[in-house]
Amino acid sequence: MASVPSLASTLQQQLADALTAALPDAGTADPLLRRSDRADFQANGILALAKKLKGNPRELAGQVTAALPAGELIQDIEVSGPGFLNITLADKAIVETLAARAADPEGRLGVPVNAAAGTTVVDYAQPNVAKEMHVGHLRSAVIGDAMVRILEFTGESVVRRHHIGDWGTQFGMLIEYLTEHPGALEHEGDAADGEAAMSTLNRVYKASRALFDSDEEFKARSRDRVVALQAGDPETLELWQGFVDESNIYFHSVFDKLDMEIHDADIVGESGYNDMLEETCRILEETGVAVRSEGALCVFFDDVLGPDGNKVPLIVKKTNGGYGYAATDLSAIRNRVQDLKADTLLYVVDVRQSLHFRMVFETARRAGWLNEDTQAVQLAFGTVLGKDGKPFKTREGASVRLEDLLDEAVSRATAVVREKAGKVGLSEDEIVENGRYVGIGAVKYADLSTSAVRDYKFDLDQMVSLHGDTSVYLQYAYARIRSILRKAGDAVPAAHPELALAPAERALGLHLDQFGEVLSEVASGYEPHKLAAYLYQLASHLTTFYDQCQVLSPDNAPEVVENRLFLVELTARTLHQGMALLGIRTPERL
Repeated sequence: MASVPSLASTLQQQLADALTAALPDAGTADPLLRRSDRADFQANGILALAKKLKGNPRELAGQVTAALPAGELIQDIEVSGPGFLNITLADKAIVETLAARAADPEGRLGVPVNAAAGTTVVDYAQPNVAKEMHVGHLRSAVIGDAMVRILEFTGESVVRRHHIGDWGTQFGMLIEYLTEHPGALEHEGDAADGEAAMSTLNRVYKASRALFDSDEEFKARSRDRVVALQAGDPETLELWQGFVDESNIYFHSVFDKLDMEIHDADIVGESGYNDMLEETCRILEETGVAVRSEGALCVFFDDVLGPDGNKVPLIVKKTNGGYGYAATDLSAIRNRVQDLKADTLLYVVDVRQSLHFRMVFETARRAGWLNEDTQAVQLAFGTVLGKDGKPFKTREGASVRLEDLLDEAVSRATAVVREKAGKVGLSEDEIVENGRYVGIGAVKYADLSTSAVRDYKFDLDQMVSLHGDTSVYLQYAYARIRSILRKAGDAVPAAHPELALAPAERALGLHLDQFGEVLSEVASGYEPHKLAAYLYQLASHLTTFYDQCQVLSPDNAPEVVENRLFLVELTARTLHQGMALLGIRTPERL
């Protein structure tokens, strides 16, 4: 593995070694290194150390400076204020480190694989069978897909799980209707596309609901059908499978629009844990984790109280013998820990379900299914809001269909692409393809550039803007570099460590070097918005670089042209890789 240590990590190590050499009484001390606007980096750790050792911080700083090894990393170091170290790195060190990243034979830009990587199950994109996906399903899918990509890139073994809603009382109504109207799920022609499949499901759902609400005998037969389904009656299960299959056609079409890969093997819905439910309840009751309360099997918590001050339980099994969501979620934890051997369970789930999952995770800990070696984490996300700051709804107050939202985004983006297409000579096919990439990228980036737990406003006009913190701005930055590289002619990108760097070149180079550190932070904290922020800053540094440092100017010496081509080419590769990890495409021409 050709991992390349970052300039910051190398400097951090040299400072830590110098602290130990100059101040042996200090033990292991952190130099508290950070980026600075006064130099490349500032180390602030000596001030706290001086208080501990009862010494003069500026004198201690001088001793540490003297203990630093002579080498090519540091160009200048000065003691500032009460013992701060302002450190400027050598241009040569910056370029040589970037050259090592560019030369990584595995194409990972020198980003290391996490040595402590394990197995993570990511639970995301959880639609419901026989129901349309709406805007509320967007965030789990987009955030979860990005985290899967990022975790896999950093070395984690990832198991995807789409915990679809494919079980419950509503299926009694649907299946009973199908037994009485046998051709209701059939299509004209051989195969259905997603739209036709959902149209059929909607028609059956509305018709069965109308019967259920108006015909008491049908309602009674539907309830009997639920019992048959839960008992595993073969005919009932076969009809139920028809609804699941029809819904999967629809799901795949929506995820295809989202430019996300969903595999059938990853779809393990509520029904996948049916055979475990009774055993889960038995274990919880036998170990005393759950107790009987008014006929139901419950788990109580000292810190979960209702408005009346009484404890609110997690209901695992209902009074009537039916199983609650908790029984399924706990059985899924058992499966993921014991059978899939997961170290981490990551749930990309709405923040409004936080209390439920807090109680489920605590129950699993009490049962011994989660412990110090196996953790469960909720990556909680907020609500998608309209421009008015209220939950995003249609004018009639209904949830916005996810497909309508994506189609509108692609339509708006295609108009933006078409407006610019003449300048770069895009064909109609390229306009259509890029319109899709820009539109879907805009939706994803708007979601991912906001801290997941926060609500965000869905504003398509802003999302497809060429200005500001948008994916389109980043995509155009990438396409602009590709255009420069095509125009370069005989000039080939090549690093020239012997050259002095302009301020904008230094800023761009230092930011490029942070890519691996940012990915590590994003992966460990489950914070994809930090990767989006890094990429926006990278594009901003690139814009400044363009303004201040002409790349293909005839006034430049050949080695300057080559070095600047090297910088922009590495920037393009970093943008491309970073955007891909967010699930966003970077067209070659825009």
